[in-house]
Amino acid sequence: MRLAVVGHIEWVEFVPVPRLPEGGDVIHAGEVFAKAAGGGGVVAGVFAELGAEVDFFTALGEDQNGHAAKEQLERKGIRMHVAWRSAQPTRRAFTLLEDGGERTIVTIGTRLDPLGSDELDWGRLGHADGVYVTAGDPAALERARHARVLVASPRATAALSDGDAVIDALIYSARDRDECAWAERFAERARLLVETEGAQGGHFTGTAEGRWPAATPPGPPKDSYGCGDSFAAGFTFALAQGAPPGEAANVGAREGARCLTKAGAP
Repeated sequence: MRLAVVGHIEWVEFVPVPRLPEGGDVIHAGEVFAKAAGGGGVVAGVFAELGAEVDFFTALGEDQNGHAAKEQLERKGIRMHVAWRSAQPTRRAFTLLEDGGERTIVTIGTRLDPLGSDELDWGRLGHADGVYVTAGDPAALERARHARVLVASPRATAALSDGDAVIDALIYSARDRDECAWAERFAERARLLVETEGAQGGHFTGTAEGRWPAATPPGPPKDSYGCGDSFAAGFTFALAQGAPPGEAANVGAREGARCLTKAGAP
């Protein structure tokens, strides 16, 4: 199975805390750790864990965090295609991890998107069984459309803002007002709209309609960071294998539940 991601990376510092601080509080954090994450990074990591051959088309600042992110993902067996931005730093984020698994994210800097004009080995997308897009421009989305299956996040607003590439599935969270609004804006270009509802599962509409139940986590919850992206990865993986939407959603739910039991992105 050959899968690809066209999207973004954030260098994320995970900070375990007993609770969110209130104004003026001083609280003690647990051991801090850092990972290459963001929507694109999480999906690429899950693809690799599922045993796929993975190509990742992204943009990074030519700095210490950018090179660390590339090397970390390469150690997972992911083939990295990086457009280096010398004038912009790699986007960072702090994620506060509360006891019980909730996460609160603060992003720092501008998201760096891969562009269709970047000199990357885009031809590999034509041989991919499936591609998931989290960031890019319309030209990058057109390149991604050469894959057999194309799934996207509505957060790829710049990529979806122009052109006429048809999306096989657009995956978004019912809890995210921005994603819901963007999904409605781009709905006519998607064969399937897939709306996740956390512990209530979710539903899909379009060329097929149905609901799926949430999966039972295989252990106690530790961190909800990346659960939605892990669902998207599992859904894309199964859809690219030829599974019907309901079955693909069940695979996605399983991956989201598995992510919940791990601290930090996959």
